Amino acid sequence: MTSSAVILDGYVDEPACLGVPPYLSPYIRTCAGVLSGRGYAVRYLTIDGLRHDPGLLSAMDRADLVLVIAGLTVPGKYLGGTPATLTEVEQVGARLRDPVTVLGGPVLFGSSPGGGRKATRREIAGYDVLLSGSPAEALEEWLGGREPVGRGDYARSDRWAVEGAPVIRQHPDYPRVMCEIETGTGCHREVSGGCSFCTEPFYGPPRFRSPSAVAAEVGALYGEGARHFRLGRQADLLTYGVPPGQEFPRPDPGVLEALFSGIRAQAPDLSTLHIDNVNPGTIARHEEESAAALAVIVGHHTPGDVAAFGMETADPEVVARNNLKAMPGEVMRAIEIVNRIGARRTDGIPELLPGLNFVTGLEGETAETFALNRAFLEEVLARGLLVRRVNLRQLMPFPGTRAYEHHTLGKHDREFRRFKEWVRQEFDLPMLTRVFPAGTVIRSVEVEVAGPTSFGRPMGSYPILVGIPLTLTRGTVLDAVVVDWGMRSVTALPFPVDVNRLPLTALRWLPGVGKKRAGAIAAARPFRSLEEFRSVAGTIPLEGSLSFPS
Repeated sequence: MTSSAVILDGYVDEPACLGVPPYLSPYIRTCAGVLSGRGYAVRYLTIDGLRHDPGLLSAMDRADLVLVIAGLTVPGKYLGGTPATLTEVEQVGARLRDPVTVLGGPVLFGSSPGGGRKATRREIAGYDVLLSGSPAEALEEWLGGREPVGRGDYARSDRWAVEGAPVIRQHPDYPRVMCEIETGTGCHREVSGGCSFCTEPFYGPPRFRSPSAVAAEVGALYGEGARHFRLGRQADLLTYGVPPGQEFPRPDPGVLEALFSGIRAQAPDLSTLHIDNVNPGTIARHEEESAAALAVIVGHHTPGDVAAFGMETADPEVVARNNLKAMPGEVMRAIEIVNRIGARRTDGIPELLPGLNFVTGLEGETAETFALNRAFLEEVLARGLLVRRVNLRQLMPFPGTRAYEHHTLGKHDREFRRFKEWVRQEFDLPMLTRVFPAGTVIRSVEVEVAGPTSFGRPMGSYPILVGIPLTLTRGTVLDAVVVDWGMRSVTALPFPVDVNRLPLTALRWLPGVGKKRAGAIAAARPFRSLEEFRSVAGTIPLEGSLSFPS
């Protein structure tokens, strides 16, 4: 009789791995590969699904084995799902009676209620087995009667990434699932201890998968219907494949070419191929090689991509005291180089832009730090540079990191709130008008929140939130044209804009129309041509986005 296993996805978010819907972490897929290789019939569930239907717990209790993967080591806000809390993780383990219960993921590093609070590490109740290190390898070790410790041996785990690919079909959002692809673990900067707050050095020196192994996994996922991929599970994609030993090694554009061309060969009709972490210190120290590496990425990826820069602060003293990646001037130079390579537009969308991460609460921070952060962003605006987004986080230090004992949590809460308000109002808004000017068409927006104003996002790395002033069904996929901007979102109308059927409340969002003219337009419908429309509405922007179906 076939044994049964349930994988409960409590979602993960780490500096170098995201597994909150629509993202599916590599931990889930490789563990599914281990279990299927051991003869288990695997069922995949999510913590959101369990919250919605507590009766699923009974189904889990009938399994032979239940594996829970969970844990956040960076604070975040999520639209597609809500990560499991430590209390929920423990409740699941405590309520299951018959299965063997197994727990893995970054939850074992500790847990925190959110940014601005220290994480705590304590014994987690309710589980028979705790997987240390690489979850898939630790699971395989334990199933083989050995200690459940995984040491990151890709010679063993690459095949599980292929064998676990079918599990994506059980994801509630399938086929619109973003497969987070692991290219490596660890960090080159572990030779100096790494950034004071980062948990990635817990994984040790960098280890990399081969381009052929990554391509094989993508091919397997593609064969199962996956069309959206992000090379997100690594500390710095530009140094992919470069052996450890140097803190800021030179990028190797040739190995990146092998990586991306291999992926393209295995998934020729993919819809999304994006990246995540890029070290601005790498770009600033090795400009020529970095520019060549970025050009390789732009040559193979899909537009709308984001290179996430962990700059953390524009205060040189804080950079020095926390062993951060780059000084402010180096980050600015890295922004310039990414703009030079990636700011060109395809179908109206920039190819590749930097994203900036700020962390507050670090050692050495003062009130002046926030003035320096603001001045840095003002310079970005003044230079006419493009930045896709700015993340503002409060430190969430974990045991084992230097920031756990050396930080400034709680000392500058007022300054942080003021800085955050300034960024949202004075930086994000004008930057969005640059990145997504009126008339920009955003393709394949999926509605995730329905209501009088529906909200959705395209698939991608840090996709823009799109508000559509229409009541739409969750799961609707449509193209949308930008008509206005919020602080972190855009307002858009379905593209092409059918002015004969658009509700009055949506018509007023057309640039240059407004409430009064929208009423006149609605009263004069239907229009058979742009000329008829102009006779009532006058000449307005976005005329090229209008349609007049009979």
